[in-house]
Amino acid sequence: MIAVGLMLEGQYGLTWERWDRILKAAADFGFDSVFRSDHDTIGPPDYDSLETWVSLTYAASHSTRIEFGPLVSPTTFRHPALTARMAAAVDDLSGGRLVLGLGTGWHEREHRQYGIPFYDVPTRFEMLQDALEITTRLFDQSEPVSYTGKHFSLDGAVLLPRPKRRTPILIGGNGMNKTLPFVAQYADEWNGVFLSPADFRERTARLDELLDERGRPCSAVKRSLMTQVIFGADDAKVQTRRAQINDERAAKLVIGTASQIVDRLGEYADAGVERIMLQWLDLDDLAGIERLARDVVSVVRAN
Repeated sequence: MIAVGLMLEGQYGLTWERWDRILKAAADFGFDSVFRSDHDTIGPPDYDSLETWVSLTYAASHSTRIEFGPLVSPTTFRHPALTARMAAAVDDLSGGRLVLGLGTGWHEREHRQYGIPFYDVPTRFEMLQDALEITTRLFDQSEPVSYTGKHFSLDGAVLLPRPKRRTPILIGGNGMNKTLPFVAQYADEWNGVFLSPADFRERTARLDELLDERGRPCSAVKRSLMTQVIFGADDAKVQTRRAQINDERAAKLVIGTASQIVDRLGEYADAGVERIMLQWLDLDDLAGIERLARDVVSVVRAN
């Protein structure tokens, strides 16, 4: 059975009122999880947004049952030791429901706006590898950690208090040459982004090969996908929105009426997706979230 969660783009108007309503709706309506982007802006134009880790701390104490986390936190934004400390604390506060999503970062404009250095792709992957080394060592070692990386280092650092559990690490991205090898080495969950079922199947098979090379069982890494959902009560409403999307992009999305979306989720499940995060862009459409839960999520959970 595929687990169904929500994914929010927090930079598109996320306020405390909206965040609180969506967290409660997700838990009440039966979603598996709520993940959110770690962006301050993607504009122009710029909209309201909540700082990601402050909002995740709120989620830890103002939600029940659901998993949650950043999808994903860029290594460029914060020193990885700080991110690891925040993640462990928020995970403890939530009773063990946080998933720590990490990535390279990609949006140059918001880096420029807030005075954050934005490096080329090879450098950002070097930074991510340092971050993954630092995070896993702090999570896994109770003794002080020293590490000398290309961009981030530690000298006798220790994570105290020791976390109640080992917070799972998620790595997001589709790259076969860099991302998937990092997943095989460090991650507890891989999150593909806007992939068709066929493309997801290809990558998850490659991940199996990389895990086998490292002596890790395939079951050691959960397989998840983030993609947009376009949900309509009838074919006419679906087609109105579908007409704005070209065929190439549509092949990577979840589009349709309730029964069509259930079938589409089945295709993804057959391709190896264990958890799907459905990108929901209208942060005020709680009625739509409830209909999606009633007509899709409940059916998927019953199958």
